[in-house]
Amino acid sequence: MAGMDRPQELVLASASPRRLDLLRQIGIAPARVDPAEIDETPEKGELPAHYAKRIAAAKLGAVAPRHPGSFALAADTVVACGRRILPKAEDQNTVRRCLELLSGRRHHVLGAIAIAAPDGRRIERLVDTAVIFKRLTEAEIAAYVAGGEGQGKAGGYAVQGRAAVFVRAMSGSYSNVVGLSLYDIAAMLTGLGFKSDHG
Repeated sequence: MAGMDRPQELVLASASPRRLDLLRQIGIAPARVDPAEIDETPEKGELPAHYAKRIAAAKLGAVAPRHPGSFALAADTVVACGRRILPKAEDQNTVRRCLELLSGRRHHVLGAIAIAAPDGRRIERLVDTAVIFKRLTEAEIAAYVAGGEGQGKAGGYAVQGRAAVFVRAMSGSYSNVVGLSLYDIAAMLTGLGFKSDHG
């Protein structure tokens, strides 16, 4: 039982500022941020849920061994429309294509979480949030694209920003759509014995 009273450290295997902010929201301040540099190319014919879980597990596998004695948390967020994996929109044209596809339709935001404990235990979970967009007008799409908010975001939109007005209904975790399901993160960390500075 030696070392049980040492401060517990959590390493976040993500460069996402949204994930860092979400963790801080519930009193968890990662000791280090160590993004996993892995190939995130989908495999041919890979379904969205399988892809999300594979990438989160690969991120954890890359980062956890670099920090023995620490908890490590990796995650991946996938926006899926049917069997299609929507890209992370790196330019305005991709944002436009994503919004045109999502307009008036239900899609799923799949959040895969993988956590490793210092003793080698690992747990994984997939969180599924269903989101329904209203039918978007050309003017609404053009204005959102021009604002630049959707660039760098999976599926081409940020639900915590101006795209909130597009959401007609949502079933499941809101924070999962932002980047991490806080309910599931807290439950998983507690199950592994992690204690934050805030209790």
